[in-house]
Amino acid sequence: MIKTDREFSSTDILSNKNYAEPSVFQPENLLRESRRQNGIPLGNVPRICILDPDGNLVDYLKNINRVTLNEFWACYHSNLYAFNISEYSVGIIPRAVGASYAVLIAEQLFVSGCELLISITSAGIIKDFHQDKKFALITQALRDEGTSYHYLPHDEPSVLGQKWLNKLGKNESLWEGAISWTTDAPYRETQSAINAMQSKNVACVEMEASALYAFAKAKDKEVICFAHLTNKMAQQEGDFEKGDHFGSLEMLELIEEILKELK
Repeated sequence: MIKTDREFSSTDILSNKNYAEPSVFQPENLLRESRRQNGIPLGNVPRICILDPDGNLVDYLKNINRVTLNEFWACYHSNLYAFNISEYSVGIIPRAVGASYAVLIAEQLFVSGCELLISITSAGIIKDFHQDKKFALITQALRDEGTSYHYLPHDEPSVLGQKWLNKLGKNESLWEGAISWTTDAPYRETQSAINAMQSKNVACVEMEASALYAFAKAKDKEVICFAHLTNKMAQQEGDFEKGDHFGSLEMLELIEEILKELK
C-alpha cells in the first residue's frame, strides 16, 4: 500500500518563484532538438502570428485552399499555417487551448521570428456588451490560472500593453475594451464565482489571456488578446452559435481591422 505524506500533497504556487533567474529549459534549445530529429530547416515564421484556439478559422481557410503549412515551425505539438491578408503574410496556429499551452507556443513563436502575437479566443459572456458586440479587446485579465504566476508576481496585473491600448482601445463597429476572467477550470465556473467576477466588472471568461499578458510583460513581447463572445456557458440549448462558417468571416474582418492599425 502506497502511503502519502501530507506535507508533500500540495505545493504553494507562489513559492520558489525567482523571477529574475533564467530558466534552465529554453524554447530555442527545444526547437533545435526538434529540427535535428525531424529534419526541419532553419528559417523564420511570419512576423505576425495568430492563435485560433477553437480552430474554426484554420479549418475554413484550409477548406478554401487559402493556407499553406509553414515548413520552418519546429514545435513538437502544433502546426503553423500561413495565409495572406491585407498585404501581410500571417501565421496561424489552431487549437492552442488553455494558459499553459498558449504560453508554451508563444515562447516558441517569439524565438522563431514572430514579433506580434494575436490571440482570438472563444469566451463566455458574463455581462452584456453594448450594441451586441461580437468581440472584446481584453484590456486586463484576472489571473485565475497557474501559468502567469511563473512569469509575474501575484500582485502585478495582467494587462494589455499601453501601446496597443492606445491604438486599439475602442472600435465602434467591431469591439470594445473589457476585463476578462482567465480560468484553468471551465467546468468550475460556479454561480458564486461568476457573481464575484461580475462585482469586479468582469465582462467575459476565457482560458488564455492572463497568462499570455504575463508572459508578454515578463519577456517584453507584443501580445494582443481578443475574446470572441460566443456563449453564455451553455445554459440554454442553441448556445455557442458563431455565425457563418463558425464565425470565420467575422474573425477575418477583425484581423483586417487590427492590421490597419499597424500601417
